[in-house]
Amino acid sequence: MQGRPPEIRRMDEQQWPIPRRVRAPRAAAAAGILFCVFLITSQLLIWMSVPPDARQPAVEFISHSRVLSVALNLRPFAGIAFLWFIAVIRNRVGEQEDRFFSTVFLGSGLLYIAMIFTSAALAGGLIRVLAIAPEVLEKSGAYVLSRAQVYQTMNVYGIRMAGVFMFSTGTILLRTAIVPRWIALLGYPLGVSLLLTTETIVWIPVVFPLWVFLVSVAILLNSTAKRSEYTIAAH
Repeated sequence: MQGRPPEIRRMDEQQWPIPRRVRAPRAAAAAGILFCVFLITSQLLIWMSVPPDARQPAVEFISHSRVLSVALNLRPFAGIAFLWFIAVIRNRVGEQEDRFFSTVFLGSGLLYIAMIFTSAALAGGLIRVLAIAPEVLEKSGAYVLSRAQVYQTMNVYGIRMAGVFMFSTGTILLRTAIVPRWIALLGYPLGVSLLLTTETIVWIPVVFPLWVFLVSVAILLNSTAKRSEYTIAAH
């Protein structure tokens, strides 16, 4: 190709144009907001429906099975929205991406999604079995064991992965300045709270989606401001 005359190379470029880079749709920036809405709604429904003490009769659990099914069906959509949120952050970082922090950022985010899906699948399986043979689960102790597994998966491993994600994302946001500095710095103390206080504060799981909500709103506002500046400059 290098030895071909310039006229022929120009003709080839016109005939076979280089495709433009695929860009994320503007609506993708709202993924973090959707993730926050889906996850917090699901969490509130679970808090209102699940008996706080696992030693209570499974009948109370079964009586709220429909509400719990709605809550669990929201979890996959929350996970999908969070995956889009990860893609939005990586798209905004672009060439400034640091391999070390981006690896921790992506790994912790994907593990968090895995914990969301796993805990929802375990809880969904528990509801199905309780609807068929609740006495078997209660007598064998499987009901208590299943509840403990769901709790450990989401509120221990999942929440701690969220804390790691907040640390890595906060560092990336500080270095790239794609959101206000205070939002990035806020990720550090909130990440510590997720790592250390999961079992002592009931409402701690909603800290993470609320912070993601702040980041998404900041990205949306920043994108809107840049488009307005570009429009004004073009005219």
